[in-house]
Amino acid sequence: MVHTGATKGRVVFLVRLRPGAEDAFLEAYETIRHEVAGGVAGHVVDQVCRLRDDPERWLITSEWDTLERFRDWERSPDHRELAAPLRACIAEAQSLQYDVVAETSASEVHG
Repeated sequence: MVHTGATKGRVVFLVRLRPGAEDAFLEAYETIRHEVAGGVAGHVVDQVCRLRDDPERWLITSEWDTLERFRDWERSPDHRELAAPLRACIAEAQSLQYDVVAETSASEVHG
């Protein structure tokens, strides 16, 4: 299905952790994900993934009903406060924001 008009957004956060920061990073992520899932308008789903062969490299993805909703939350004081413990674990990071142009679900393929 190709979307027109306001589109969903996908945010990709690529990070390299500080050595030995994995436990603190996961603890901070747990706090953030529950806060966001329970009360941030526009949030749909998120995932945290570890690169199989490099335990310091991680990926956080999140889906939003629009990127504008993500940007509103990202600019909020609540976001900065909530994300501070997570950011303290990160040696380097890159944040990418995508508009979802097309999407396929298993139910579309398998009827």
